[in-house]
Amino acid sequence: MDNSISLNKFISDTGYCSRREADNLITEGRVLLNNRPALLGNRYKPGDTVEVDGSLITAAKKEKRVYLALNKPAGITTTTELHIKDNIISFVGYPKRIFPIGRLDKDSEGLILLTNDGDIINKILRADNNHEKEYIVRVNKPIDNSFIQQMSQGVPILDTRTLPCKVQPMGRQTFRITLTQGLNRQIRRMCEYLGYAVTGLQRVRIMNIRLDKLALGKWRYLSDAEMSLLMESIADSSKVKTAGKPAAHKSAPPKRDFTPKDREQPGKGKATKPATKEDKPQTGKRGFTPKDGKQAGKDKSTKPATKEDRSQAGKKAAKSWKRESPAQKSAKGQHTRPEKNTGKEKKGPDSKKGRRSGAEGSFKNYRNKGRR
Repeated sequence: MDNSISLNKFISDTGYCSRREADNLITEGRVLLNNRPALLGNRYKPGDTVEVDGSLITAAKKEKRVYLALNKPAGITTTTELHIKDNIISFVGYPKRIFPIGRLDKDSEGLILLTNDGDIINKILRADNNHEKEYIVRVNKPIDNSFIQQMSQGVPILDTRTLPCKVQPMGRQTFRITLTQGLNRQIRRMCEYLGYAVTGLQRVRIMNIRLDKLALGKWRYLSDAEMSLLMESIADSSKVKTAGKPAAHKSAPPKRDFTPKDREQPGKGKATKPATKEDKPQTGKRGFTPKDGKQAGKDKSTKPATKEDRSQAGKKAAKSWKRESPAQKSAKGQHTRPEKNTGKEKKGPDSKKGRRSGAEGSFKNYRNKGRR
């Protein structure tokens, strides 16, 4: 039985950082697995040694999961890098290793969750799950109905267009917005696109967790009721992403050219039309098409469409004039092209061909008729 787990999950389970941050550490070459630089996709087995920045990481003991809600003040950076000034981990000062769920801009304030549970992070942050985050925003000048409508319908930023969202005015320069996305500085970029500058931004809700009366700069534990509803909301988060994939495949119907209905009517389908360049030389070699059947008397090696072949056919017909009877000439002239060439040669008894072969009443023709 394989007891291994992904390396980023192992690092996350120890409470060192989130899985996403663990992947960044691995990419930057700061993680060693059994004294060798770790790679994305490596797996940890019991007994392996893992080091991050030269510090040995040991498997975490089964400990109680911690879930905190913090009212982050402006100026605090959402990072676990302890060497960065005013990082959120040092600001909270929790005795156990924790890390934030998602990010909140340094210039922004409000609700942010922290935990030592690495499994819950991706379920909350995954964009396909459409988990709501609510903000109160203040801008530098009065807003109008056009601004509210454009913000709610979506704004082109970062080479994409933001998803439709809920926007409600709260004052001359203040509005409430609910997002299901988490693009980099999304609200600020949306306002800048419409000619506004954000002067204040506060997050007041993440899913069912609300900031309420939590003082700025303070944190609290999530209640049992909040955790119960939160876990219920993310229980099917992994299924939401897989359920969305078939919808992308439905938008590609061109591959239905060979349905059973088309097989019942092969004569009408475009797939049966031998009009491609590759098919034409193949049908020419086989010689079994209906068009070729009408010209079965012609030799495949000769192509009467060329001038050289026509001249050669005329010469052969002229030479065979003496050996053929009039009945044979008339019978053959109805189906083959040489009759046209021989007919052109019969210009009269004064022509060279006529003098050589003789007229119809010549001695040789008379002798042939007598034999019949």
